[in-house]
Amino acid sequence: MSINYPELLHIVKGWVEEAGETIRTSMDKPLNIETKSNVNDLVTEMDYQTEAFFKEKIAAHYPHHQMLGEEGTGESLRSTKGVLWIIDPIDGTTNFVHQQYNFAISIGIFEDGVGQLGIVYDVMKREWFTALKGEGAFQNDKQLEKRKPVTLEKAIVGLNSRWLVWEHKNGGEKLHDLVHKSRSARSYGSAALELCYVACGRLDTYINLRLSPWDYAGSLIILKEVGASATTFSNENPSLLEKGTFIASAPSLHEELLSYMPEIK
Repeated sequence: MSINYPELLHIVKGWVEEAGETIRTSMDKPLNIETKSNVNDLVTEMDYQTEAFFKEKIAAHYPHHQMLGEEGTGESLRSTKGVLWIIDPIDGTTNFVHQQYNFAISIGIFEDGVGQLGIVYDVMKREWFTALKGEGAFQNDKQLEKRKPVTLEKAIVGLNSRWLVWEHKNGGEKLHDLVHKSRSARSYGSAALELCYVACGRLDTYINLRLSPWDYAGSLIILKEVGASATTFSNENPSLLEKGTFIASAPSLHEELLSYMPEIK
């Protein structure tokens, strides 16, 4: 049976709004903070609770759909066949813990590997970025324009801070040259939001040496709908199941930017 994606967008926005309100309410209470892969990779009970909330909703309303989430849901998934929800319950957990700002809920829905619906919700600003395949992308209720050409000299570059580690190895010094040639560089600490900033023009590119699918899944559809480019450093389509390098940009910049990307082994 075919899926009515406009109707699904309306339903999922309601779930996201409910989850966002729960997160905002939790911020007045003490947080249980844990670490995952390293001491700077934080997770809280709200990450787990929010992912569980969406998992329960999907299981109840769309039992034949699959889900991949940052906090362990679908970790054995090996195929994108059928309908797949890729969810980051709180993208920017470090910001959530330390700043209580600049973090988002991100959801991308794919059918047989093709992006159909994307939502990125800035929880504290209550700002929505949404898209349906072939229907354009929106910032709240305003439809976003197609990305216009921009030169590197006038570009605002979004970079994850990990680039500093790579600056003097494996060609990483090229990133220093890139920043020097651009108008300015920014780092906000939430890949999902920064990718949406590329879509709406607040940034002209976003570069990350290692992202997981849930970091960019919701934004992929949004970027595509405004004509932005999104690939790995080797100019391949980003994986929906595996981690990898990631660069998104205004299409006029993409080929030039790829020449600055370091070799990641």
